[in-house]
Amino acid sequence: MNLKNSRPCGDFRTSYHKDMSMFDDKKGFYLICLGILFLIFSPLYLDSYLISLLIYIGFYAIAALGLNILVGFTGQISVGHAVFFGFGAFASAWLNNNFAIPVFFCIPIAAILTALVGLLFGIPAARVKGLYLAIATLAAQFIMEDFFSRASWFTGGVDGASAEPLKIFGIFFDTDTKYFFIVLFWVVISFILATNILRTRDGRAFLAVRDHYLSAEMMGINLTKYRILSFGISSFFAGLGGALYGHYLNFVSIEEFNIQLSITFLAMIIIGGLGSVRGSMMGAAFMVLLPEIMDWLTRSLAGTPIDNALSLSEAIPFIKEASIGLVIILFLIFEPNGLAYRWGQIRAWFKLYPFSY
Repeated sequence: MNLKNSRPCGDFRTSYHKDMSMFDDKKGFYLICLGILFLIFSPLYLDSYLISLLIYIGFYAIAALGLNILVGFTGQISVGHAVFFGFGAFASAWLNNNFAIPVFFCIPIAAILTALVGLLFGIPAARVKGLYLAIATLAAQFIMEDFFSRASWFTGGVDGASAEPLKIFGIFFDTDTKYFFIVLFWVVISFILATNILRTRDGRAFLAVRDHYLSAEMMGINLTKYRILSFGISSFFAGLGGALYGHYLNFVSIEEFNIQLSITFLAMIIIGGLGSVRGSMMGAAFMVLLPEIMDWLTRSLAGTPIDNALSLSEAIPFIKEASIGLVIILFLIFEPNGLAYRWGQIRAWFKLYPFSY
């Protein structure tokens, strides 16, 4: 039997170098490259409505990626992620409006400022965990919401703040087609950066803190340092996504970054898969497309006996919100590991067939 040409019947990593690789295999690398090429040329065959959905998926995925590093990889709960998303949006607009810094540079600077705020609110994480940490982050949500409403010099108060469109070499990226490439650029950078962070010593320390903090501390891992650091990194990605969001809408309002948005971010990482970089993207896509699918479904039933009996057309806003909670419950019951795990199972089945059992 010629063993040289035989196929492996499992996923074995025989060296530390392979264990540290960004991709499972060459096929995974090629699929990601094809996916990026597909997105680059998508404005040629997708209409502006679908492009706008991809843009929303992009900056929500960046923010969800940050929350997944905090919750999924470090095991620290947060129910106030939306305010860091909002801080990034306000910070970028404030830098551009008051210091005339080009928008292209305001976006990463706003992410850094948000990371500093996240480090400040991450200090309680050094001493509390579990339910107490959830309450602490909930307090951060309301503290920052109050700050947004009172700091009119920073947010514009109840009037909101204008965010200028991005301009590079005299070209305004003020349409969905043009801005899509800016979001795609930052999505690729963010996911490469996050993947490489998790391959480092600090990334492995995050996993150790999550899996068993007592054992991690006995091994010499500084729990205080890595818990606070995870909040800073999480806030960085939230601020980056928020800055992209603000300059896409060209306006930032304090009403948008409420507790409901924080719950939506949690839903993204639960549905996508806790502790999965790929899952952050899947969860964001799912949560952006779910309301659109529910809206299409209820409108398609308009005028039918079901609509007349349940008044679906009048309950569209409620159905959109209720569907989020229902989907979270269903995923927790039937697929607690998320979409990323299921995708991995499907890939493994095809890769190991006919010995996929």
